[in-house]
Amino acid sequence: MTRVKKGVNALKSRRNILRQAKGFRFGRSKKERAASEALMHAGAYAFAHRRDKKNDIRKIWIVRINAALEAEGLSYSKFIGALKKKNISLDRKILSDLAANNPAVFSQVIAATK
Repeated sequence: MTRVKKGVNALKSRRNILRQAKGFRFGRSKKERAASEALMHAGAYAFAHRRDKKNDIRKIWIVRINAALEAEGLSYSKFIGALKKKNISLDRKILSDLAANNPAVFSQVIAATK
């Protein structure tokens, strides 16, 4: 069997791991083993939180719509129910944008539900 020295490859992988972990705190940016573990966790969290981000944004839309409806004396749930009954198919993203940027148009949508 020929002898395999892996100095070049070990240095290359170490360099890549530490470059990716740049900006991490404490030993996670300096020590190869801690850095690789931190990168594994970071990847797992990034994967999970890409999905959570969608829920967070939806919550913000609902809060915005609710705030605009309270000024009109309506509750969010009754408003959404009325939209569904009248077959007005505006999603929460559009409704939120209307409530924040075009209150006059949002008032017309509310009038259409009554």
